Amino acid sequence: MRYLVTFLLLLSPLFSSSQGICEGSSELCVVHFNASFNSANSVGWYGELTDCSISDVDIMTQSDLQKKYKIVVVPTILILDDGEEVARFQANIMMTMEATREEVQESIDEIIMSKF
Repeated sequence: MRYLVTFLLLLSPLFSSSQGICEGSSELCVVHFNASFNSANSVGWYGELTDCSISDVDIMTQSDLQKKYKIVVVPTILILDDGEEVARFQANIMMTMEATREEVQESIDEIIMSKF
């Protein structure tokens, strides 16, 4: 039994969520990166954004995604289009987001309109 558990632990990185956020998605994806130690500064309004899918990443539990997307401050909001970063909004030195929902939604709308 111990060998089975060890084997499964060794295989777990192959099946982790780090293989991509919204990869393969043809729509815009908004990703909110934060950390459990900064939960008081989570961006509560990102779930209200329209015309996109949303994802939430805790960099404390998914540090591989922190490295992949080069997250240096939390919270950070990324807008991904076909898995590629097209916009980034980062917190200030006090670890609070200065960007508003309206500003992020405007970026989403501009990206959508630029496809026409």
